[in-house]
Amino acid sequence: MRVFLSVDMEGVAGVVHAEQTRPYAPEYERSRRLMTAEANAAIAGALDAGAREIVVSDAHWDMRNILPDELHPHAELIQGSPRCWSMMEGIEAGFDAVCFIGYHGMAGTAGSVIDHTYTGSLLNVRINGRPIGEIGLNAALAGAYGAPVVFVSGDQTAVAEARAWLGEDLPGVAVKQGLGRYAARSLAPEVARERIRQGVAAALRQRRAPVRLDGPLTLSIDFMKTVQADYAAIMPGVERTAPRTVAYTADDYLTLFRAFRVLFLLGGIDV
Repeated sequence: MRVFLSVDMEGVAGVVHAEQTRPYAPEYERSRRLMTAEANAAIAGALDAGAREIVVSDAHWDMRNILPDELHPHAELIQGSPRCWSMMEGIEAGFDAVCFIGYHGMAGTAGSVIDHTYTGSLLNVRINGRPIGEIGLNAALAGAYGAPVVFVSGDQTAVAEARAWLGEDLPGVAVKQGLGRYAARSLAPEVARERIRQGVAAALRQRRAPVRLDGPLTLSIDFMKTVQADYAAIMPGVERTAPRTVAYTADDYLTLFRAFRVLFLLGGIDV
């Protein structure tokens, strides 16, 4: 069994503020260790379930957060940026299952710890009119390669969002209850890790279907500022539909996701 882990930081137990997640901030090194430890818990769970190959994609900030010398030696680690598939770099045909570790709610989610969708410059993202965050975007990318998302951990809003996209029976572990954007009631890290290990192991013993988004697909992005839409509208094929909103249509999801990556990078030029 081949298992792919996408590991973010905002949804990790013990992390409650953006200043804990930014390189060079005073608490960042501790957050790196907490993130690495939850990745290790997921790896241990995958091994318990019989995984023979595990790939971990560092999915936070500049994607150089997980401590390689502290990561379980059975896993391979993907780090660094820029990269085409961003949080999902390394996904390809042949993976049997995908797990999301340390995830959070989409931009605008009440009670989500450090809610956002890929970047702080995006107010809303929709595909064919339905709001979507990192969980839905990344699950659809996994699905385009035939891999199902079988487990998610993070705050309670991440688990709820994943179940809304992937089914109410999706296995998940809420390691903390968000009380606001910068506040949460968290499990002790050791307890969170054990629940992640047990949750991943149990999830990988089940069978789930991948989520696939069939074209045509229209991506719509509301930026925080009109100048961000000014930059994004430069891209060929983009339609300016409102002062802060652009749209792009593609026949397949992989093309749409590439366009999404370009648009939010363009929109981030002036934030």
